[in-house]
Amino acid sequence: MTGLAISLPTLETERLVLRPPALRDFEAYAAFLASDRAAGIGGPRPRDMAFGDFCALIGHWHLRGYGRWVVADRHTDAALGVVGLMLPEGWPEPEIAWSVFAGAEGRGIAREAAIRARRYAYETLGWTRVVSCTKADNLRSIALARRLGAVHEYDHDHPRHGRLLVWRHLSPAELGM
Repeated sequence: MTGLAISLPTLETERLVLRPPALRDFEAYAAFLASDRAAGIGGPRPRDMAFGDFCALIGHWHLRGYGRWVVADRHTDAALGVVGLMLPEGWPEPEIAWSVFAGAEGRGIAREAAIRARRYAYETLGWTRVVSCTKADNLRSIALARRLGAVHEYDHDHPRHGRLLVWRHLSPAELGM
């Protein structure tokens, strides 16, 4: 048996494809979670835990009807990060979340993918509000939230991640949608 086939949406931007996670993406995901780059999302994490987290990417789609995509280079299909929508247990509100793998940072990939994910949330799912959560010391994510037009609205105490800054994104009306 090779696995259960499921149908999840694929989105595109000028440079990127936001597609369902596939087993071929696990090595890049595991390397990211094993690195210090994953500190903002509870890492570093060992390979066995990374596999559980990777499986949860697809599980979230089944349980919530939305989730995070692997962000791939449009021309090479190389996995560059994970971006999308999530609402894990204990989270304050549905979130646009982003993680960019080594070598992909600083190229506007997370911003481009997050804008596309936000458009999906508003146009396809009919959401009118969405946030992004960052740790107070994750300066790159804070800068990205600001570049996306999000405003720090409140703090949330999470039992495992501690204090999270909650950034409110522009509404569909504010974006002219």
